Order: sequence, then C-alpha cells, then structure tokens
Amino acid sequence: MAPKKKSDKMQAGEPARKTLHTKTLDDAQMKKLDAWLDKHLWAPFRVEYARFAYKGPDVNVVAYNSGKTVIQGKGTEDFVRFVLEPEITGAFEMGYEEVSNPEWFEAHAGIDESGKGDLFGPLVSACVVADGEAVRAWLDAGLKESKRVSSDNAALAMAKKIKDTKGVVVKVSYASMEKYNALYIKFGRNLNKLLAWFHAAAIRSALSERSVPWGMLDQFTKQPLVQRQLNVRGFDLKMRTKAESDPVVAAASIIARATYIFAMRKLSKECGFDLLKGAGVGARAQAVQIIKKFGADSLKRYAKLHFKTVAEAFSEAGE
Repeated sequence: MAPKKKSDKMQAGEPARKTLHTKTLDDAQMKKLDAWLDKHLWAPFRVEYARFAYKGPDVNVVAYNSGKTVIQGKGTEDFVRFVLEPEITGAFEMGYEEVSNPEWFEAHAGIDESGKGDLFGPLVSACVVADGEAVRAWLDAGLKESKRVSSDNAALAMAKKIKDTKGVVVKVSYASMEKYNALYIKFGRNLNKLLAWFHAAAIRSALSERSVPWGMLDQFTKQPLVQRQLNVRGFDLKMRTKAESDPVVAAASIIARATYIFAMRKLSKECGFDLLKGAGVGARAQAVQIIKKFGADSLKRYAKLHFKTVAEAFSEAGE
C-alpha cells in the first residue's frame, strides 16, 4: 500500500498549521523582540512603515510603528509558541482560545453597528451567525473588529472573507438618509431606540436562515431595547461592552463597516466629492458646501439631521 500523502492526512483531520499571526506589542515588548532577533542573528530587512523587520528560519517578523507585529511563514506557530509568548509577551494565547473562551466556538449570532457617530452616511446594523469552524478560520486569518482595521480596503477584504465562509449567515439593516431622518423623528428623536429597531430587523432576518440559541450584542445602552424589539422565542440575546472580543461580533462589526463604506462611496459619487467620516470641522465644512451647491433641503439626502453639526452648518451657510 502506498504511503499516505500529506494532503491525505489533512483530509483525515490533521489541523492546518498557522502561517500568519498578528499581535500588538507595547514599546517595551517591541524593544525586547528587536533585541532577541538581533541577538540570535536574524537578518534585518526594510519594510515601509516598519520599526524593524527580520528574516529567520521559515518565518519573517515585521513590527510596525503602530505596534502591530506580523509573523508570517511556515515556522509561525513554533516562533509564537517558543519565542513570542514565553520570551516577549509572557501571555500564552495561541491554541488556547477554545479553553479560555469556549463560547466563541458555539453556534451563535454576533451583532454590531457602524456609522452611529458619523454625520454623513447611514447607521448600519449587521448580524452574523457562525459556529466554531468559521471562528477557527477567522482567527487563523487574523480577523479583528472594525475599529482595529487600518483601512477601508482592508475592511472590505475582510468582509468578503466573512461572507465567503461556508455556513455563515450575514444580514444587514439600514435605511437611506431621507428614510433615516424620518425614522429618527418617528422613534421620538431617540437614537438608541432607532438603533435597537435596526438591530432587531437584522437579527430576525439572520435567524430566519439559520436558527441559533443565543447571540451577543455589542452593548450601547443598559436598557434591553433590542430584546424588547426582538421578541424571538428560544433566542437569548446577551449584551456587554467591548463584545468585539468575540470573533462573531468582530465579524459583524466588519460587515457593518463594509456596508457603511459602500454607502458612503455611493453618496460621495452623488454629491461630487469624497464625504468625510466623523462629525468634526471637515464634515461641517462639507455640509456647508452641500447646502450652497444643492440647496438647504438637499442635506437630508446625505446627513443625519439631528447632529449639532447640521445646525452649525446651516448657520455658517446663512440659512
């Protein structure tokens, strides 16, 4: 009988070894890692925006100025287990996610939003339903919540990976800006109640495709507003702050951000210039520009009219 090939072992259940690992280090840890790599005669090389980068046996280490450190190559797991964790961070994490956070790997829903604090563009709710198989794939790919993703293109690429993952359900809920502004008034000018309504709609849509016993919501209020709107029998919606540590919630945050990015690109094309995120001075100046270019009534097609920035823009535009 011919010996089994490696691919046959993989099919028989051999776990794939990680070839990419990212970790954010503080300044002291960065110095310690740099010294270790230099002491062990790893070959330095140049990478744009990197504080240092080294080539080693079967693995490269690149530490960026932001603190993000990327380990890549077929020797990634060995380096993380035997050098990075014991020698540099002192925290043993790789391979222990299922021991430390077994709930991440249960079939459940994750819910998060994007656009809440932005003057322009919609408020987007996203619900992702996934299980352990998807979570393991995402962790291996370095999935992280949207606030830690450096660029729009990176967020869009991650969103595509999430949507393409087998067995995963992705649903979003949002409205055009004119509809959003009307709904804000309908919900008594209470943004949290409106967000709860969007969340409930996304969750119901996701559960209609794949039923799971519970979900985790990134908490935005102490009141059970989403639970009151939802009222789905047999589904327990939990909530806590910083829920994005749960990979399924992190996936929802990425989907919400990607949806917001696409909506902003469409609105930007419509008005003729790239609309800014946030609600600062630059966004206010753009609101003034829209008022002067298209008229006072046009702003409702692009902006959340309840923002204080809108009143300031109307005043500046002489309206």
